[in-house]
Amino acid sequence: MSDLRPAARLPLLVLGMLSLLGGVLAGLARLDWGVPAVAAGAAGWHGALMISAFLGTVIGLERAVALGRGWAYLAPAAAGLGGMALLAGAPLLLAQLLAVAAATVLLAASVQVLLRLVAPFTLILAVGALCWLIGNLVWLWGGVLNAAVAWWLAFLVLTIAGERLELTRFLPTPVVAQRVFFAIVGSLLAGAALGLREEDAGLALFAAGLLALALWLLRYDIARRNAGQAGLTRFIALCLLSGYAWLVLAGLLGLAGGLLPGHPWHDATLHAVGLGFVFSMIFGHAAIIFPAVLRVRIPYHPAFYLPLLVLHASLALRIFGSLSGQIGLRSEGALVNAIALLLFIATMLVSVGRGRRSVPQPPSHGPTTP
Repeated sequence: MSDLRPAARLPLLVLGMLSLLGGVLAGLARLDWGVPAVAAGAAGWHGALMISAFLGTVIGLERAVALGRGWAYLAPAAAGLGGMALLAGAPLLLAQLLAVAAATVLLAASVQVLLRLVAPFTLILAVGALCWLIGNLVWLWGGVLNAAVAWWLAFLVLTIAGERLELTRFLPTPVVAQRVFFAIVGSLLAGAALGLREEDAGLALFAAGLLALALWLLRYDIARRNAGQAGLTRFIALCLLSGYAWLVLAGLLGLAGGLLPGHPWHDATLHAVGLGFVFSMIFGHAAIIFPAVLRVRIPYHPAFYLPLLVLHASLALRIFGSLSGQIGLRSEGALVNAIALLLFIATMLVSVGRGRRSVPQPPSHGPTTP
């Protein structure tokens, strides 16, 4: 099958955005904010909507575009449809099977990329896809999200780390540092696997891996150099560095037990990763990824910093509320988290409009008068 045209990719992205909207509203419902009934009914599937449905769609779409094969688009399609199934109240088994199918196709696409270019970063991307598949199978087998969370987080952090590892090829990274990186990946995988049997020990090892990965990226990522540049390059670098800082916090909280279900710091730990780390990456790379996927221009503007600052400030408020036991602050922070995501989407749409207006128009060849 040949590659899809950009216009045919748009419905897949729309599915992902609907999962994002449903997931955000479902999360607010968990904190007693009034939301539409369809989102309130999916409150228990907030994590699945955000990670497996929304991020699975976006990552699957990006990987399909990179591979350039039509069958690879089955991954974002299945992930997005799985999100719609959760929101529609369809049988849970349907959503789970769609998630498994999506991860299976993404893994196949990632293996194809690996066969085209055998390199450390393509290997890590394939391992990340495998983690998503394992997490979905764990969810299918037990029907409980908690058992799948470590594998889903591994999917996200390894996907991002693999993409950043690609850029370290342009930096002189010591051989020892490269070996340390793979040891960190091994600790994440071992922690997720051990967590299925010995939850406390496994999640502690996983948290240690998150902390070590964050410190490794802070030390060796090219973002440290790019932070001194200007424009979009500086913005992306600051998004990355701030995301790594949130990942450090997530690792520390996890070592204190924050990854354990029912722990008072569980919400703070998960959202330090999911919002602080992952969405900082999304904010930073949106102006690169979306043009590649949809063939639209997204020119940089300093207004890009607004949703990023709102995200960080609201997440800090949310985490402070969680750590201090002030549920009201936690809920208010979550609401402003949602506003930050809306600001980000609005900023991107406005920028797309600016990009279209700035495209030179071809000269008219109509009739002229003497």
